Amino acid sequence: MAEKIRVGVIYGGRSGEHEISVRSARTVIEAIDREKYEVVPLAITREGRWLSPAESAALLPESASGLLPREVSASNEAMTIVGDPSRGTLLKLETGAGAGQKLDVVFPVLHGTFGEDGTIQGLLEMAGVPYVGCGVLASSTGMDKVTMKALFREAGLPVCKHVWFLRSEWERDAPSVTERIANEIGFPCFVKPANLGSSVGISRADDPDGLARSVELAARYDRKVIVEEAVDAREIECAVMGNDDPSASLPGEYVVRDERAKFLDYAEKYSGTGHVEFVVPARIDEETAARVRELAVKAFKTLDAAGFARVDFFLLNGDGRLLVNELNTIPGLTDVSGFPQMWEATGVSFGQAIERLITLAFERHRDKARNITTL
Repeated sequence: MAEKIRVGVIYGGRSGEHEISVRSARTVIEAIDREKYEVVPLAITREGRWLSPAESAALLPESASGLLPREVSASNEAMTIVGDPSRGTLLKLETGAGAGQKLDVVFPVLHGTFGEDGTIQGLLEMAGVPYVGCGVLASSTGMDKVTMKALFREAGLPVCKHVWFLRSEWERDAPSVTERIANEIGFPCFVKPANLGSSVGISRADDPDGLARSVELAARYDRKVIVEEAVDAREIECAVMGNDDPSASLPGEYVVRDERAKFLDYAEKYSGTGHVEFVVPARIDEETAARVRELAVKAFKTLDAAGFARVDFFLLNGDGRLLVNELNTIPGLTDVSGFPQMWEATGVSFGQAIERLITLAFERHRDKARNITTL
């Protein structure tokens, strides 16, 4: 029997999306093929402390932790990174005696800051470890909504009107920033932290007083704040997988079932309020669906993404135009998230998607190993 591939699933982290990350890790661990892969859980606390596999397993519900090998879930070994890329895979679990077992590949399931923003990817690149998902560049530009939209616009992708400013600018001269927003965007508008996801810190502002409250909320999470126009539109999503030749899933759509859902915030996405429903395939015509998939792949390539991503769109009710809202480099993988549902509807189970992502991780690692690093 072939030796199993050891997959380190990293989750939690120093982010406002910590809990969603744990939920995503649970779903990955439950869906992965345990005949082929041995999962090593590696959680990071909200304070940034890396936990042992045993401590990490304790953060998971029994439905996931009970699937882990007993020797892994009971291990109190610490994770260390050995700084010698010439030796290959270097992320290891070290015993007290210093003898370690290497991880063959890492699956970061870290949403938001210090995980989806290129930081963990840079650490894994320095250690020479194959990992699932986007590299440093795509992760960092995909995390920052301001930089991402600038790159999309440069590539000819349609985006909504927006302005951005620093927290320090607001604190120094809020009236001037308010006037700029009123002139360039108007009300209502949406205020967001530039570097976060899962709709954390996002709120709608209908007037200058509401803007002040919204900026105060967003500025708790990031030093950079982005303000976008409010558009009358449907929210469409599309999942992408691949490296140099990516493919897109059937699009999905969030359908409002209750007018109390003013917009798709954190509670509507993850708390099961019943006000909105994710429908896949999206209820759009074939031509629009094909256009969504085309633009999703173009957005993916624009950021030089790899592995997987989810691209979010606005489909304007007035004229049917599509606007690219954002690209998420580590999309939610929970039981209610769009990424698994869209691939399932496209004929790819979540277990098959995980296997594909691990294969893509090895493929990209081999390709980067071809680069000459010495003269």
